[in-house]
Amino acid sequence: MTKPSRTLTRPLKYKALEIIPRYAEVYSNRGIVYVLKGQPDRGILEHNKAIEINPRNGVAYSNRGIAYREKGQYDQAIADFDKAIEMNPRHAEAYSNRGLSYAKKGRHDQAIMDFDRAIEINPSDIKAYINRGNAYFTRGQYDQAISDFSKAIEIDPRYSEAYTNRAFAYIEKGLNHKAVLDCSRAIDLNPSDIGAYINRGIAYGAKGQYDEAISDFNKAIEIDPSYAQAYNNRGFAYGKKGQYVQAISDCSKAIEINPTLAKAYKYRGLAYGAREQYGEAISDYYKAIEINPTDAESYKFRGLAYFGKGQHDEAIWDLDKAIEINPRDTEAYNYRGLTYMLSGNKEMACSDFKRACELGDCRNHTAAKRKGLCE
Repeated sequence: MTKPSRTLTRPLKYKALEIIPRYAEVYSNRGIVYVLKGQPDRGILEHNKAIEINPRNGVAYSNRGIAYREKGQYDQAIADFDKAIEMNPRHAEAYSNRGLSYAKKGRHDQAIMDFDRAIEINPSDIKAYINRGNAYFTRGQYDQAISDFSKAIEIDPRYSEAYTNRAFAYIEKGLNHKAVLDCSRAIDLNPSDIGAYINRGIAYGAKGQYDEAISDFNKAIEIDPSYAQAYNNRGFAYGKKGQYVQAISDCSKAIEINPTLAKAYKYRGLAYGAREQYGEAISDYYKAIEINPTDAESYKFRGLAYFGKGQHDEAIWDLDKAIEINPRDTEAYNYRGLTYMLSGNKEMACSDFKRACELGDCRNHTAAKRKGLCE
């Protein structure tokens, strides 16, 4: 019996070379599945193997970058997207995914440039428009965000996320009626779109339709009973209706789910303050400020709680801080003016009332002048 040769014939050698990149593709595809299943570590191992077999596999680098991003390892993700782009400068998805990683790091200018490039290469890349719109939204450029979400809707009128996100931008611009319409359309397309219920509830609340807002937050909680923001928003709506016990209960539930949700402490503080439970309110505002030291409202509301307790020095300190952060808050000037007036400092009180009037709220200034307290 003749011993088989260990040397491949020339045609078989070429066939083996053709097969090797396909092995790499199998590992890469399996890596994608692991990431989709929420197992990014296993996904990375599969992509590592694909890259080991074929170091010129740009798609494997791109897919590994997605896995790193899912783990929150944004620098590693960006390095992999860099490599994918180096291998294929027209890899639109790599630009889009790198842009998303930059956005996660708060580098929105670079993110927008990458989304621009992705759209230039592939003008029908709906995710690039969505992600660029989100980056514009984060920068407070709501018109540009709306334009991008509108373009995404033009590409695919049944893409519910685009309606939900555009609604949020409309809310920031005070266009609450349009926001309600967009959220309703998103819910028609995807009845389990929790973001659409949340945003529509916020829009209803801004319109003073608190029952409708509560109904939407109820639905969001039904979809996801562990969604802290839904309890928080419902608590705020209950507070606006004067149902402070329910407000406190909902905000407490939000805090139980997410102890770092600053707004839940702030809104619970408002409910406590409305019940004249100033000590509890002040404690909540301290926690809100600890989590978010740049929130002017938390300082203002804590100042009002101190005012309610008759602690005028502490109230003035907090209102000073609120005005330092937001120099155009007429309510903060008016309350500080009232505090100064009760403290016997009429000159400072009149100065604050005048400043509030210059900013558009003349109620206290007019009343003080009528009583002869201010000139």
